[in-house]
Amino acid sequence: MTGNVVINPHSPERRRLSSPASTKEQLALLNEASRTIGSTLDLGQTGRELMDVAVPRFADAAGVLVHERLVLEGEFPARPADGSPLVRRIAMGLSERADDYIAAFPPDEVGVHPAWSPQARCMATAQPILYPRMDAMTARELAIAWKRDLIGSLLEDSSFLVVPLQARGRVLGFVVFTRNAGSSPFHEKDVSLAEELAARTALCLDNARLYDRERRTALTLQSSLLPNELPTPPGLEIASRYLPASDLTGVGGDWYDVIPLPGHRTALVVGDVMGHGTRAAATMGQLRTAARTLASLDLPPNEVLYRLNRMTQDLDTTQIATCVYATYDPISHTCAIARAGHVPPVLLRPDGRTELIELPPGLPLGIGGDPFEMRELTLPAGSVLTLYTDGLVESRDRDLDSGISDLCRLLEYSHRDLEDLCDATIATQRPGDERDDIALMLARVHDLSPSEYVTWTLPFDARSAAEARRLVRSTLRAWGQTSVLEVTELMVSELVANAVNHGTGPIELSLLRGATLLCEVADRSPQRPARFTPTPQDESGRGLNLIDRFSHRWGSRPTAIGKIVWCEVRLP
Repeated sequence: MTGNVVINPHSPERRRLSSPASTKEQLALLNEASRTIGSTLDLGQTGRELMDVAVPRFADAAGVLVHERLVLEGEFPARPADGSPLVRRIAMGLSERADDYIAAFPPDEVGVHPAWSPQARCMATAQPILYPRMDAMTARELAIAWKRDLIGSLLEDSSFLVVPLQARGRVLGFVVFTRNAGSSPFHEKDVSLAEELAARTALCLDNARLYDRERRTALTLQSSLLPNELPTPPGLEIASRYLPASDLTGVGGDWYDVIPLPGHRTALVVGDVMGHGTRAAATMGQLRTAARTLASLDLPPNEVLYRLNRMTQDLDTTQIATCVYATYDPISHTCAIARAGHVPPVLLRPDGRTELIELPPGLPLGIGGDPFEMRELTLPAGSVLTLYTDGLVESRDRDLDSGISDLCRLLEYSHRDLEDLCDATIATQRPGDERDDIALMLARVHDLSPSEYVTWTLPFDARSAAEARRLVRSTLRAWGQTSVLEVTELMVSELVANAVNHGTGPIELSLLRGATLLCEVADRSPQRPARFTPTPQDESGRGLNLIDRFSHRWGSRPTAIGKIVWCEVRLP
């Protein structure tokens, strides 16, 4: 058997049925067909299985042809206006003259059968067409239509039978059976047997079509839901992997995400929806979208998980998911983490030691309504934060604790490129084909360079606004960002002036260059700024309106000792 061609020469074990076939012979052949055909959900394999049953016991040569669109898209095409269907040959069965048949009817060939041809008429009427002996004129017309003289010599005086592949009320294609001139011709009883073989094959082909369409839909859904390309956030190097539970279905409920936050901070998310298939993937997409929406509100991790939990209960009470959500600040190297029933993150320290980041696991999303706890820690430069799903560390042969211990040992001996480390982790932890869905994300911390980040401490004095303008001017010139110099000077001056007028000192000013230019001003007052529209009589309130107009975005967030007011400027 090579490709889509099944070659079964005549042998005592595969003796030809009598013609017409007796009832006993028909039942034996149909019994073999029931055992053989449909062992997989693959169009080509199903066609080859029919060929293996029918050739040479029923025919000297045969072919299975189906609508081309069924092969490519799993969908039925509109009926062609001229009645000429476009079909693909997905399988051939040959017992003799194999080279001639392959040359005349190439495997996997796609072509149009003329509306007058027996193949097209069979598909149009869903009825079998029998030529007990094909006449020379019809054979020659088919050869001319396909521009192959060899077709005429093969089909002339052969017994030629075409039966439709019909399932669930629709014609998928047809099967051609031929017997050479030296063999007994097909009889009416043979037509009934051929129809039965085709009907069983058609049902298996349609099952394969429906499965392939569902799989293609699920894969399209998941590929549209998972990030195609992760951003490169300041202060982090990211690598990730996703493996579905089955290479056959290719879809599951695990996900990962890297979400830019205000102030060039970053949210790292890994989640796991229980179950597999389209339903799990759809729920995963809803949770991922909700997580991104909540991240835009700049909520702490425990609050994000609390709201995700409420949303999961509203979606479907039978769907349960676990999730770990972390935020990272590249300036302070602080990381805040919370988890909802998820496996604990692992931190690989710069000296090669690993540790589990211990924090209360909480209940999975979709269960209960208790608040989640959060932990804050400082990630040293060179450390690697490892977020993953339980499919990486748990299997039938290994419990969760043993799997996590194995993961820690693997990370301790691997100080390599993150992409290589991802590959080694997947290969070592889950070498077998049987597995749960796996999502893995590695985030390596590095210090910001002087060309990316600079900070100053300014006195709590009205003159600090002018000093801030000078510092910003010299820095942006050194960074080669003079196109945004004037607008940045204006906004930093307003932020520092507001800190002096409404906060307490000292004042910290910082610039961080990434996809945008981030300007931050921190003071010791917890009172957050509020923008309003000033009247002509008001002496204040215009600064934040200027910032709102000229910045890409702006906001504020609390700190342990006060607050930070920030704004971002688009870079050319």
